[in-house]
Amino acid sequence: MRPTALFRLYRALSAVALPFAARSAVNKLRRAGVTVDRAHERLGHASAERPLGTVIWFHGASVGEAKSVLPLITRICDVAPEVKVLLTSGTATSAEAVAPHLPAGTIHQFSPLDGTGPLTRFLDHWRPDLCVLVESELWPNLLDICARRDLPIALLNARLSDRSADGWKKFPATASYVLRGITWAHCQDRRSRDHLRDMGLAAAEQATNLKSILGSPRVKQEQLDAAYNALGGRPVWVAVSTHPGEEEQVLAAHSALLTAHPNLCLILVPRHPERADDILTLIRDASLSVAQRSKDQTLDDPAQVYLADTMGETDLWYALSPIVFLGGSFSDVGGHTPFEPAAAHTAILHGPNYANFAEAYAAFQMKDASVQVKDSTALAREVDALLTHPSRAAQLAANARPLAPTGTKVLDSIAQHLFSLMDGQAMDPHA
Repeated sequence: MRPTALFRLYRALSAVALPFAARSAVNKLRRAGVTVDRAHERLGHASAERPLGTVIWFHGASVGEAKSVLPLITRICDVAPEVKVLLTSGTATSAEAVAPHLPAGTIHQFSPLDGTGPLTRFLDHWRPDLCVLVESELWPNLLDICARRDLPIALLNARLSDRSADGWKKFPATASYVLRGITWAHCQDRRSRDHLRDMGLAAAEQATNLKSILGSPRVKQEQLDAAYNALGGRPVWVAVSTHPGEEEQVLAAHSALLTAHPNLCLILVPRHPERADDILTLIRDASLSVAQRSKDQTLDDPAQVYLADTMGETDLWYALSPIVFLGGSFSDVGGHTPFEPAAAHTAILHGPNYANFAEAYAAFQMKDASVQVKDSTALAREVDALLTHPSRAAQLAANARPLAPTGTKVLDSIAQHLFSLMDGQAMDPHA
């Protein structure tokens, strides 16, 4: 199949933009404290040796995508230890989040930019036997180069918004060319499956959302006990994965709640901890006292807001609080997964914007397992009701827990399918 004129234009423009994109990507990682050698992984320069044998390359752009495949990677490493896994992601935050949870032998690298040079260097070094792209990463140059190398490609937990799909469908010949190397698409919802099939990808099928099988939270009991003791009996609620424009609403709700619950503690967990300085300004502008996790301040501090601006501790905050507000749902981000707090047995509140997880939230609402709020006033009202009537919070949590099952059989099925895409590979499902 010959490249279309539109694809050739994209390839030319991406070549022109690559030096500027490279400088920006490397500088962003350096500002986040990443070493020079590791930052240059974005240019395709590996900082680790390729292991011997079969290598599966998983790519998840940011925190949510990278974390969502950890149970699958762990399962693959358990049942097929001779297979090595390379996980790439694009942000310092994602690297920090997954690092403590990578199975032994799994390698993390920052993903190469979508340019011929970085991709060629990356693929020449790592020589993966399978490329697995997680969720919505459809980079034209990456897909084209993998296809030209006969490297099988799988889309895992694929998610395609209406807007993105409409853009691809305007250019069906280019979509067909770019997607030609994808041999299987595991879609997290019916909408994404239908979009991909409309784009000519017959191998698209709807399957279990990986984010629904994260399993039990990874919290040590001594950590949880220490946090409870530090709170000293204060009531608490948590707002997780908040984005710009949402912290103001959460803080307004908390200010209103303090009238009836003067000792109430809000644990505020921004999606991007590097925004901490901006959020501190918002907290102080709201005339609220604050303690900051990254400054080693603890919950012993009687501050009204505890800014949890560190990575890898979300499970602790879920387990500590009987009530959680999930961010990304007051903004146009499209919401975040409800499965993690469901597994932690906490009552879930969320805003009206959750297109990324529309089917999941529909199931939660059908089972009375979450509550939708439209603004800060409604948020304050619902948190007050749950604090006043803890049995209602407990019931919401109990209704949500079965919606976040463990899924060894599902993971084995996905792993077996991935192995089948590589020549001569098999997995023992009874391992």
